[in-house]
Amino acid sequence: MGRRRQTLSLTLHLLRHAKSSWSDEVEDDHERPLNARGRRAATAIGRFLAREGPAPTRVLCSSALRTRETWERIRECPGLEPEVSFERSLYLASAAEMLERIRAEASGPCLLVIGHNPGTEDLARSFAASGDAQARRRIVEKFPTAALATVACDAVGWAELSPASGRLLRFVTPRDLEEGNG
Repeated sequence: MGRRRQTLSLTLHLLRHAKSSWSDEVEDDHERPLNARGRRAATAIGRFLAREGPAPTRVLCSSALRTRETWERIRECPGLEPEVSFERSLYLASAAEMLERIRAEASGPCLLVIGHNPGTEDLARSFAASGDAQARRRIVEKFPTAALATVACDAVGWAELSPASGRLLRFVTPRDLEEGNG
């Protein structure tokens, strides 16, 4: 009889960057900053994540200014002190590219990925085949800026991650938090 590999419980948070400013004239989209609403939303999502958890042990963040600023607002919340990596490869990455990068991750039981659409939304939707029914419906309808999808993954490690190994636990938007529903 072969030895069974132990399945780990991993948590993946997928976060779309907060609302960026289109009034600032920037030559390079990569350098587009957050607007005031985006800064407030990122702070609200950070507070929610710190309060509800699980707290990420590692963060993979696109190197774009708006994703970095989203992370900066989140990290101001007590209890959020993970190792962070800012990566150009996550800038406008597709769902497949994001999943490949996540699979290459070797450490930590809880990973937060901060990226862009449509990649973040598409990856989150791929995990919406199972899990919380209401969250699944909402994630398919719309994935607004600063939306956070949390996925529980039963896998041997990040290298084994696939949509079939995950189930959507929750989907939270800044509007949910404003209305007191999140």
